[in-house]
Amino acid sequence: MGGPGDPPEGTPEGGPGGGEDEYRSVVFDESFVRAARLQEYSAQERISDHAPAVRRVAPLRRGLSRQALVLVLLIAVAFGTAIYMGVRHPYQSPAVQETAEPLRMTVIPLAPEGRVPGTADTAYLYERSPAAQFKTGAEGVPLPASRRTAHFSDSQVVSALTTAKDYIVRSALDPDVLTGREVRAVRVLLASDQLDQFDQSFARPTADGRHAPTGWLVRFDPSRAELADRRVRVQGTLQAAEADSSTLEVTADHTFVYALRPAGAGDKAEASLFTVRRELHFRFDRDDLRLHQAQLVVSYVQAGPLSCAEDSTNHLRPLLAGQTAKEGGPAGTDPYATGSATALCGSLAKSAQPRV
Repeated sequence: MGGPGDPPEGTPEGGPGGGEDEYRSVVFDESFVRAARLQEYSAQERISDHAPAVRRVAPLRRGLSRQALVLVLLIAVAFGTAIYMGVRHPYQSPAVQETAEPLRMTVIPLAPEGRVPGTADTAYLYERSPAAQFKTGAEGVPLPASRRTAHFSDSQVVSALTTAKDYIVRSALDPDVLTGREVRAVRVLLASDQLDQFDQSFARPTADGRHAPTGWLVRFDPSRAELADRRVRVQGTLQAAEADSSTLEVTADHTFVYALRPAGAGDKAEASLFTVRRELHFRFDRDDLRLHQAQLVVSYVQAGPLSCAEDSTNHLRPLLAGQTAKEGGPAGTDPYATGSATALCGSLAKSAQPRV
């Protein structure tokens, strides 16, 4: 016979023995009852509302939902990022770039004392002149031994010297530049801040010390003269020095000697020598070095034989074999007019001419 706690049929098979209840450990306290998802309506509620026996109870909300928590977290992250970006901006403001100063140029014509000597044999002209030992073409513009400076490496100094050499070669040795057919080869080597001045010089040449094409490059009046020998003789020096922590300067001082003859006269016409002394001052910042460009800040040119009575602003108009300088000098200069360069003219010494 079963115990007082057993069902009449006895303990079911597979059930716990000894009269133990498997739900005995579960405590149905008040909090457990309130947390139940289903609750039984009271008898009065069922009579009055004809409601079902049980009702569904909304789950208790313990704090914020997951979506709200994620939203709050995102807002906090965005707010913190905004504060960080305001205090420490990851992008550096661009450095203020210094504008390249305009080129200051001086072109001085040198008038011969008598007739210009000449002969059809250009080699003989060179041999009998001070240019007998000069190098030919770009070989006369060698790069000096270079050393790093306090703020610039060896490679940066070499880059400055190489760019200066390229400018010299293109502006004074390129046959297309010398004959007035080409200017772009020179223009591409200039810093962008100087391009407007360069373009204005060729569009509206003016003898104001700022806008003379012959201050930028060497070119002859094609209606007057042509090259009798494309192998120009050159001699000179290049020097690099640090101007300050952000600037390198290169000084170039070269003498060029050209063999010229009258335009269209043919190979048998007498040729004469024309000499150009150029002192150029270049300036380079780090962007210039990276872009292989230069700021040309000073151009000092002496050239002859020329007539002081003729304008040498746009083209050089050489005096050729057998010719003499016209009487008179350059047009008068008004010292009260601002922006007007002082007209200068020199005399070409006999020792500078070939002994023919």
